[in-house]
Amino acid sequence: MHLPAHLKERLLPRIDSKIAILTIVSTLVIITRYYYSLTRIPYLDETLLYLLIPLFVTVAVFKESPRDYGFRLGNWKLGLALTLGSIALIAPVLWYAARQDPSMQLYYAGKTAGLPWTTFADLFGWEFLFRGWLLFGYERKYGGDALWLQSVPFALGHLGKPGLETLSTIFGGFAFGWVAWKTRSFLYPFLIHWFVSTFTILVASGMIG
Repeated sequence: MHLPAHLKERLLPRIDSKIAILTIVSTLVIITRYYYSLTRIPYLDETLLYLLIPLFVTVAVFKESPRDYGFRLGNWKLGLALTLGSIALIAPVLWYAARQDPSMQLYYAGKTAGLPWTTFADLFGWEFLFRGWLLFGYERKYGGDALWLQSVPFALGHLGKPGLETLSTIFGGFAFGWVAWKTRSFLYPFLIHWFVSTFTILVASGMIG
């Protein structure tokens, strides 16, 4: 039966296929990471799910370059300035929070082995997924609102971690996204996030007093 165009629009609104793929794939990899251990090595799971799968979709499905999704140096002078400035501002807050919050000390106890390379391997895929793939993918359709859109799944990906840390991630995700947006690269929020994670673990574990 042939339906009039206006009725089709009401029944099935126009859907941007690329936005749909970005949303579906990112949601599935986050859920998969939460429920399943694919390799029994956490940072390898992150690399597979958050880095390699989005890169595959970018190249094989979208027929685009990873550079279009922040996989480049971008404005490196601004990036380094924002990275160093952010670290200087964040370090005292992290030190206080990790020293005062027992849940953070309990969660991060015994997770110092392999630092800082374990956090490097863990977070590189994280930052590409959120501050690269989703941010720049959503930006094409939603502009600056992409900063908030990518921060929501980023915050939900922290469920199960200490409450204070998880509550802060909606704002931290926006801030990381802003750095990526300004520099056109996910590498600088990655460097900041790498410091945040490594420093928090060291302080919460009592290795930095």
